[in-house]
Amino acid sequence: MRKFFSLLVISLPYLLAAGCSSHETKAEKQGWKLAVQSYTFHKFSFIEALDKTKELGVKYIEAFPGHKLGGKYGDAVFGYQMDEQTRKELTDSAAARGIKIVGSGVFTTENSEEWEKEFQFAKAMGMEYITCEPELRDWELVDKLSKKYEMRVAVHNHPKPSVYWDPQNLLFAISKLNKGIGACADVGHWNRCGLDQKECLKKLDGRIVSLHFKDIASKQVDKAQHDVIWGTGVLDVKGMLEILKEQRFKGYLAIEYEYNWDHSVPDIKQCIEYFKRVTDEIL
Repeated sequence: MRKFFSLLVISLPYLLAAGCSSHETKAEKQGWKLAVQSYTFHKFSFIEALDKTKELGVKYIEAFPGHKLGGKYGDAVFGYQMDEQTRKELTDSAAARGIKIVGSGVFTTENSEEWEKEFQFAKAMGMEYITCEPELRDWELVDKLSKKYEMRVAVHNHPKPSVYWDPQNLLFAISKLNKGIGACADVGHWNRCGLDQKECLKKLDGRIVSLHFKDIASKQVDKAQHDVIWGTGVLDVKGMLEILKEQRFKGYLAIEYEYNWDHSVPDIKQCIEYFKRVTDEIL
């Protein structure tokens, strides 16, 4: 009997781990992790954004620099300027809600000296990547810091005048840099710029670090092509996910829902439900 209980005690952690893993979705088993880009909730404080992310059942968040923290923090904003105590409190606040701050962006600066501060900050906060749009002159520095801090770099593609609006420009800029540097693929911006988002994903095969994932309206519906519930717009969400599957992508798909700002949670829940249905089908 003693031997039985001894074996049970030894085996219990492994049995629990096996039980937990069985609850993973197909997407999670594929290495696809849904996150929220906090700009989605920029009309609310960062603390409120954490609450809304928890309400959505999402476990990861990418924080945008400049997001007002709210509450006792007054006018303080998210970024490397935060003191050590505030950083710890925010990390703890996220963890208390079952959320991890995995990245920050989109970080931009014309002052090269700020880059090391950003990398130090991301490392101290336990982040996995920095979303950014570096000045072309700063690439040697960014490459060096990426290796020094063992931090991945995800280059976002804002529309022109950002040089990275076209993935070919990004590939040229990073061709000789370490493989931890790649794209934060904003699939909506590509389409709005007249590019085929699926072809852009194909061009970046092997260099996609993360995505700002979305679906958008057709130009006939709205010239600005605002965000819509996934599966109801023109981006062919299923087709994009199939491309990521072919590329064996692993990483974060950050929900950046830039519409219905004050009441977007119900819309985003429908996006997540669509994502689960499609990934269950194709994976």
